[in-house]
Amino acid sequence: MTMVQDTVTPARRPAFSPRLQKAVIPIATVVAIVVIWELAVRIFAIPPYIAPAPSAVVAEIGAKWPQLWANFLPTLFEAVAGFLMGNLVAILIAVAFVHNKTVERAFFPLAVFINTIPILAIAPILVLIFGTGMSTKVIIAALICFFPTLVNMVRGLESVPNQSLELARILSASKSEVFWKIRLPYSLPFLFAALKIAATTSVIGAIVGEWVGSDRGLGALILDATFNFRAPLLYAAVLMSSGLSVLMFAAVAITERLTVRW
Repeated sequence: MTMVQDTVTPARRPAFSPRLQKAVIPIATVVAIVVIWELAVRIFAIPPYIAPAPSAVVAEIGAKWPQLWANFLPTLFEAVAGFLMGNLVAILIAVAFVHNKTVERAFFPLAVFINTIPILAIAPILVLIFGTGMSTKVIIAALICFFPTLVNMVRGLESVPNQSLELARILSASKSEVFWKIRLPYSLPFLFAALKIAATTSVIGAIVGEWVGSDRGLGALILDATFNFRAPLLYAAVLMSSGLSVLMFAAVAITERLTVRW
């Protein structure tokens, strides 16, 4: 009697790990877009003042790096300072709203009204009040970050299940203990979702402020390159501003991964 032994073939491992796939797919997409852009410019002979080839933009970055870096630093400071100031104020006001509903009913409509005013309309008013210095750009960047963080933080602080709050009352927890041990942990996913938005919009706010009145920064460089038809320099400045947004977004994402481990 012959006995046949079944053999179990081990499952094949994927060629790329999920983490590697997450990194490779977006990089491959960007590379494909750049290649298509380069080929389109060469095949259709698109004038360089309309859409320069990526190779020309890279060459311009190398040739004008000191100028680009000198204008990058003010925009970096304005965006980071506006990001910190706008989000800090939004978090403090959100905490006040959650703990005092009268304050929320009184001032939340005012926050909504301010958010409905286009930032391009507010910027000239701020220039008249604070001048054309760096403080104006920081305030504009803070304003554009403020409302999304306020709304998300209020929503997060109020998302605590009633069972958790009842348990805290039974255990005679103080308001500060409820906030630090229950409300704040529940609000962190909402907060970081807003901070990711604010990380990119703060750069937009800084550049808008530089458009209104400044001779330094990437926004001022973009205007100068546009009016002088220096398309490679324009695209280089836009690429650096986009890179700044990506760096700030990545910093928030890394902080979220280290903080919100659950």
